[in-house]
Amino acid sequence: MNSRSVTVNGQSADKQTSAFPLSLLTRVSGLKKEDVFCNLRVPNQFQTAREEVSLIIVTGAAVYCIDVKQWAGMVSAQGPNTWQIQVKEEEQNFTNTSIHKVPNLLQAIVTKARDLCSHMQRCGVNLRQSLFLPRVLFLSPHCQLDNELSKRKELVSHSDVEDFVQSLQESYMTWVTDALTPSWLSGHLSFRQLGAVRHVLGQMGTWDLVKLCSGVELKGDYQGCQHLALSRQETDILEFRRGGTLTADTFWSLLGYTPQVLVKMYKRGAKGWLGKPLSGTATIPSNTHVVFRIRGEDQDAKIPASSIHTITLSI
Repeated sequence: MNSRSVTVNGQSADKQTSAFPLSLLTRVSGLKKEDVFCNLRVPNQFQTAREEVSLIIVTGAAVYCIDVKQWAGMVSAQGPNTWQIQVKEEEQNFTNTSIHKVPNLLQAIVTKARDLCSHMQRCGVNLRQSLFLPRVLFLSPHCQLDNELSKRKELVSHSDVEDFVQSLQESYMTWVTDALTPSWLSGHLSFRQLGAVRHVLGQMGTWDLVKLCSGVELKGDYQGCQHLALSRQETDILEFRRGGTLTADTFWSLLGYTPQVLVKMYKRGAKGWLGKPLSGTATIPSNTHVVFRIRGEDQDAKIPASSIHTITLSI
């Protein structure tokens, strides 16, 4: 296993895509919160890796797989697998132009939509591929698509975002019709299929989250810890508590004593009158490392247990 150490007091290594204004979805389209899923990770055809989808929206007419970008500049296709972003920066006496190569977003979101359909079928929800619609939303008014890309219905520029959201709105008559018409005849999802899709999406994971004592948050995949044995199905939060301050820990270390960290593991989803019940506890040396693959990195990071406040585990 390749690994590297992480500087826990520096800047977060998490590179986040700017969030879509979810209030626009509920305000304009009338969508319910249970029909909008954020940052889910869809397994590929071979289930060897998972790719993140910014938004998955469930409607009676389709399941929308949406990636969201806040790029600025002129976007153009430079081949089947590569796009180019040309950004002009106005200086006092001249214009500086920078060019960035990025993967083909259209190709990527089409693949994710296909993979989501395959995942649904593996989970027993048999829907046609045509019901999974890929979209990429460009939120910045400073982003322009070239003539070729602007013709693609899958790519929604800033000026068309609100119209796209309005198109998701379902009228009352459509709702009544779908309730009375078999899905094979209407071409829409039945109530039973909608429930099954929501259930599968609700079981799909997103990123794990490490909150450090310094306040930095890291998204990625929790890989494990030498002294901790846990089940994701049973545990969703790990809380790390040091016995003393960092200065006191250093003092005791000089005397040959290894400071300890108490780890409390809380039951997934459970809540009680007196707070969230525990699924277990463990006391581990403070110099124990938690292995964590930070989002966007190709190597595992080793984070000292003494530097961690909590770990939130996705499903």
